[in-house]
Amino acid sequence: MKVELLRYTPDGEKLIASSAKLCYSPVGIENIEKKLDDKSIERFLQVLVDLGHESPIEHVSFTFGVEGVSRTLTHQLVRHRIGSYSQQSQRYVKLDQFEYIIPPAISKDEEARRVFVEAMEKDQQYYNRIVDILFKKYFKEYLDKGVKETEARQKSEKQAIEDARYVFPNACETKIVFTMNARSLLNFFKLRCCNRAQWEIRELAIEMLKKVKNVYPTLFKGAGPSCLNGPCPEGKMTCGNITEVRERFNNL
Repeated sequence: MKVELLRYTPDGEKLIASSAKLCYSPVGIENIEKKLDDKSIERFLQVLVDLGHESPIEHVSFTFGVEGVSRTLTHQLVRHRIGSYSQQSQRYVKLDQFEYIIPPAISKDEEARRVFVEAMEKDQQYYNRIVDILFKKYFKEYLDKGVKETEARQKSEKQAIEDARYVFPNACETKIVFTMNARSLLNFFKLRCCNRAQWEIRELAIEMLKKVKNVYPTLFKGAGPSCLNGPCPEGKMTCGNITEVRERFNNL
């Protein structure tokens, strides 16, 4: 898994503090950034947290580039609706040899790993065969219609891989660029940094949290699973490791 923070709103913590200052003081917009030093910025951010006033946090956004993850992960990721996503297309990109993600539990078991790899190799073979069958069919149809050979090849391959991709598994590796504002990110971390989150998206969430804490430590000081700042919300399904979880994220 590779996670990169591609872009983020510059002077984001100051921007949030300025927005909060406008909400709680009589100043005009030409003066909202005046007298905002590091201490006052931290104070404004803490006030927002204490009051639960999160709308000013939405003014700051972060764009991540991620690769080496599975379609299983991205199916979960795009459920976070306050985000913008650009994912590598299996409809337009022909995968001559698709990469795949092996879950740790499978990777550690020799027999399970052997069966898994065998399944991935067969998937590639089936994909190649289906592409070949459909390509020949479409290519002949286009030539019969008088379409030039070069154009016929391009159209035939595109149509062939569009349907052949259905054979690919959730393990298929993918790449994605996505943008979230800070408020959405905080919610994402609450849900996906939790021990009960699926292992792959939890790994992603933790790597993302490391990246944003590095640039805006005050804003993301208390970010992480819900149990960092209160009781575990999972009830009987709790992981039971709240002390270890708090220690880990406090030292992240």
